[in-house]
Amino acid sequence: MAVHLPPRSLAAARNLRPRLAALGGALALGLAAIVFARAGEAAQDLFGRLSRAWPYAPLVLTPALFIAVTWATRLYCAPARGSGIPQVMAAAEAPSHKLIAPLLSLRTAGAKFLGTLGMLLAGGSVGREGPTVQISAAIMVAVHKALRVPVSSGVIIAGGAAGVAAAFNTPLAGVAFAIEELASAFEQRLALLVMLAVMTSGLVSLALSGDYVYFGAMSEHVPIVPALVAALVTGVAGGLTGGLFARALSRFGEIDTGWIGAMRARPVLLAGGLGLIVAVIGILTHGLTWGTGYGTTRGLLTGGDASAWFGPAKFVTTLATALSGAPGGIFAPSLSVGAGLGQLAGALFPPDYSGAVAMLGMIAYFAGVTRAPLTAVIIVMEMTADRAMILPLFAAALVADHVSAQVCPEKLYHTLSHPFRVHPHHPAPKPAAQTPPAPAAPAAD
Repeated sequence: MAVHLPPRSLAAARNLRPRLAALGGALALGLAAIVFARAGEAAQDLFGRLSRAWPYAPLVLTPALFIAVTWATRLYCAPARGSGIPQVMAAAEAPSHKLIAPLLSLRTAGAKFLGTLGMLLAGGSVGREGPTVQISAAIMVAVHKALRVPVSSGVIIAGGAAGVAAAFNTPLAGVAFAIEELASAFEQRLALLVMLAVMTSGLVSLALSGDYVYFGAMSEHVPIVPALVAALVTGVAGGLTGGLFARALSRFGEIDTGWIGAMRARPVLLAGGLGLIVAVIGILTHGLTWGTGYGTTRGLLTGGDASAWFGPAKFVTTLATALSGAPGGIFAPSLSVGAGLGQLAGALFPPDYSGAVAMLGMIAYFAGVTRAPLTAVIIVMEMTADRAMILPLFAAALVADHVSAQVCPEKLYHTLSHPFRVHPHHPAPKPAAQTPPAPAAPAAD
């Protein structure tokens, strides 16, 4: 005899599966983010030991790995190139289109994972936060498909936002990033899904890694007037330099003529040349520019000192790494460049303010690159646990956002997402073309 459930029970059953999918996806991506973080640290540590034992080895190792990773990515898994954030943005616009599927497949997530580790092992100036966004969104999509739950824009946005939260242990920044970057028109009905995914991934990170603050707890106390003056100075400087970085990265892929066009026609050879630049600068700066720059950045935030070349050199190596098109993000390296920029600006203020000015420089440059001031403020505030500087932080971010907009009018990630986008009503091409065409610009995080 057939059992007929009352309408209310049927509705409850239908609503339970999407919630289970969101919860299961968040748990899975939280675990993946922890594994990715620890593997990235191990790769950086191994490169550090190699470069200390053989100081000139990076002249061979770094270009060779740049070439190998770029070649393998372009040949076997083109959707894994660059940061991953532009891919998630494009996928959220047309989640059901067949050309979008490779952007967030588990195969692409695996290639992103291995490619980013390869770049960290090469000493490349990359971060894992942007790649974590793409990996997390792919895991969230896979769990929903396994449970036969439709994949919507909200699912993709929630997965990407949870990736930011898990990578930095910053839940509020994950929500802000979803609103400000991943979703061009954030709908209120997605709020619950985003919050569930972000908070769950954050709890997984908290349980496995402990209650840590990314850069350590800071408490900078600077009088409001000099703090606002410093915010204005760093805001202008961060907006200009961040805007120049975004413009260079955006425009590089649009030039098909001259020497730039000739270099872009040989992408693997170009990656090797860029890797050589990264290697030479790393050796000249005694290793300051390798990897994410986390150690030096943390030192600057606590009032420490570093070479005045740290910020400019990190700017060049981050740009060179991003232009290679290999997997890897720019979140963490941008924070390091900004801290170095703040160190230079700190020469205009009393020495006691050096840590605070470095923090303002960090947020200003980050906002200048990403044009996401709300995310910049929240992510830095959560990474340093410093609430005393909230007003100057907002001022620096807003000034930097405005100045950067004059240098590079379109947001960086929006520009880099164009090659991945497809109109949901356009017919799919022939089956032979299973992946989107190669991008006109490297998709950096």
